[in-house]
Amino acid sequence: MPHESAPPPHTLRSIRAAQAGVATNAVLALAKITAGILGTTYALIADGVESLADVASSLIVWGGVALGARPPDENHPYGHGRAEALAAAVVSVMMLGAAAFVATESIREIRTPHQFPARWTLIFLLGVVAVKAMMAHRVSAVSVESGSTAVAADASHHMSDAITSAAAFVGISAALLGRHFGGGPRWAAADDWAALASSVVIARNGITMALAALHDLMDRSPGEPVLAPLREAALGVPGVCAIEKLAARRVGTGFRVTVHVQASPELSLADAHSLGGRVKYAMRSAGLRIDSVLVHMEPYGGDGEMGG
Repeated sequence: MPHESAPPPHTLRSIRAAQAGVATNAVLALAKITAGILGTTYALIADGVESLADVASSLIVWGGVALGARPPDENHPYGHGRAEALAAAVVSVMMLGAAAFVATESIREIRTPHQFPARWTLIFLLGVVAVKAMMAHRVSAVSVESGSTAVAADASHHMSDAITSAAAFVGISAALLGRHFGGGPRWAAADDWAALASSVVIARNGITMALAALHDLMDRSPGEPVLAPLREAALGVPGVCAIEKLAARRVGTGFRVTVHVQASPELSLADAHSLGGRVKYAMRSAGLRIDSVLVHMEPYGGDGEMGG
């Protein structure tokens, strides 16, 4: 059997971030739902439900990152990197489902007369917002470092939870202020209106992450931020006359690159092969996470982008 090396450091950090998300969200979900029931605020219960979705999403991200880091095998010669994009797509769908649930239940609560929320829930929510904002920041940093679409989706879910909690804080504050100034029972539903507003934010984040995952699954070009340094690296190799074609696609946390290099038609097959190897090395050294480079050598005919 082939030896499987340990996952790279950025993958391990991604897995640890997902594991931390599972533990944190499980505790917060239970605390929010309990506080929402005791404090008679549906906004907090809805927030707890969203945290339950975060638990599931972090588990999916954990699995997607671990599977995506597996090396190529006989049945998957191009590796398992698509697992990350699939995990991100599933998480985005879960976010949309959570948004629909929160919106539906918020409308039901708005139409149902109920008690004013308890004041102590405001202090609880401030702590929740702080924890979730910190989690979103840390996981987002890991996603930038690793280039993982799945981890970025998880960070977005953490931020959605922080936004939901902040909206609940605003809604409960409005309800309590309304009661203090004699606004009447209708102000008791202010936190439910806040939950309804937060569902729109959650849905928006879900759509954004779904599009990002879809782009990866459909092999959308990463654009000039990735192609420009690769092109520059290839053109800087002595012997390269021009670049006819250059394409890249994201697979997991890295990129697979295909380049058509034009060189002197007088080169021998061995020399052309050697030049292709130098181009490959230069592209891998361009400062990007490149998983593979496929170099196609062609005789130079005066077309393409000129090298130095």
